Amino acid sequence: MQLVVARIGRAHGIKGEVTVEVRTDEPELRLAPGAVLATDPASAGPLTIETGRVHSGRLLLRFEGVRDRTAAEALRNILLIAEIDPEELPEDEDEYYDHQLIDLDVVTEDGTEVGRITEVSHLPSQDLLIVERPDGTEVMIPFVGEIVTEVDLEEQRAVVAPPPGLIDDRSVLDRDEATDAPGASSRTSPGASAEEES
Repeated sequence: MQLVVARIGRAHGIKGEVTVEVRTDEPELRLAPGAVLATDPASAGPLTIETGRVHSGRLLLRFEGVRDRTAAEALRNILLIAEIDPEELPEDEDEYYDHQLIDLDVVTEDGTEVGRITEVSHLPSQDLLIVERPDGTEVMIPFVGEIVTEVDLEEQRAVVAPPPGLIDDRSVLDRDEATDAPGASSRTSPGASAEEES
């Protein structure tokens, strides 16, 4: 299974380093030197990580064969994709890979059907579960422990305790207005942002 683990940002310095927007809870594993990553678009890759370091709170990577700022800048906005075993589970029992959450039924604590998770959106401030309701509309539910009270993978459902107004008609949003970067992260946990996770 392929998961997006980072998006390449701007070039840093003149020796081929780039900033990356991390979209995995396991950067030390997925973005380690020697890792070979597929890309989107595919024509840009695969890319092999040569070095990685943290500078001013941001991860900087250098790829094999990328030696100057011009080559680094040409990689801007490319998505880095890692291959993972679909059976692999996060180490923390309160964390989930996006693919584990997709297609879970969402119900309230009293059993009322809310819908089905179709996407996990990773925003800088928090993660959102994109839930398709039975009527085809979508609602965004913050993936925080106070609202998503239980994730039961065996029963294939997520239980929510939404505050007033979250899942009624007033909460149906146009997700294009609320997020411009839907991507898949390796792991997600209630209350953790994508950068905090991976």
